[in-house]
Amino acid sequence: MLEQNDRRQNAIVYPTVYVILDRVRINSPQLQQSADSAAIAQRHTYIVIPTFNERANIGNLLERLLSLYPEIHVLVVDDHSPDGTSDAVRQLQRSHRTVMLLERLRDHGFAASYRDGFRLALAEPECRAVVTMDADFSHDPAQIGKMLEKLAQCDVVVGSRYVAGGGVANWRLRRRILSRGANFYVRAVLGLPVHDATAGFLCMRPEALKRVPLEGTRSNGYAFLVEMKYLLHVAGCRMMEHPIVFDERREGESKMSIGKIWESLWLPWRIQRQARKKS
Repeated sequence: MLEQNDRRQNAIVYPTVYVILDRVRINSPQLQQSADSAAIAQRHTYIVIPTFNERANIGNLLERLLSLYPEIHVLVVDDHSPDGTSDAVRQLQRSHRTVMLLERLRDHGFAASYRDGFRLALAEPECRAVVTMDADFSHDPAQIGKMLEKLAQCDVVVGSRYVAGGGVANWRLRRRILSRGANFYVRAVLGLPVHDATAGFLCMRPEALKRVPLEGTRSNGYAFLVEMKYLLHVAGCRMMEHPIVFDERREGESKMSIGKIWESLWLPWRIQRQARKKS
């Protein structure tokens, strides 16, 4: 593995090469012809997973994903986790050529991780779908195949807790009420056409994602998920919801905080003000 020349820059790690993000150009092997549409969809799909201190979960999650979808591409975007999350991913890279690792050594944060991950996925000429999901098994990997099927009918598929067939598991009543209330509030303010405005399990066409001005997004935390949906909506993207059951994380500590909750509350009004200024 080539040595990193400048630890101040973000770096993406492949099974055999270490490349500086600012200069990255990803070269993928030519896709093999196949009559199996599911296999073709896998080869064209990139799952972006942001992580911070997820060593206890990430290895098992990657194994599960690749057992279900052997040809799918998985990009783990790690914020230089002190618990060794990156080391766990590198271990998997030895036996799985479609696993990629982006180590972010500066500008840490949930939203910044997704922005960097999206840029890399969209740089792939073979990319036909981008999936976002959590690293802690809150999102069931088995639902990805079904969401990809629905993507044939729209631009964005939202894994939703709040449509028929969806729900949450192992949540206390207080958290259920808070989540329901937050989604009602955000939908009312922004006029979003989906019931789960704060969902983090998405499947998007790259053409849809390219319509979003990623560099212009302002949120830093989980409010980024709301801002993304709003920007996709105003860009004219067709959105569908797919029912999922959101489960509590298996291992580690939740990244949710009071500050992130407050950001989600005032962000819709800021988004509206910005939209008025541009119109």
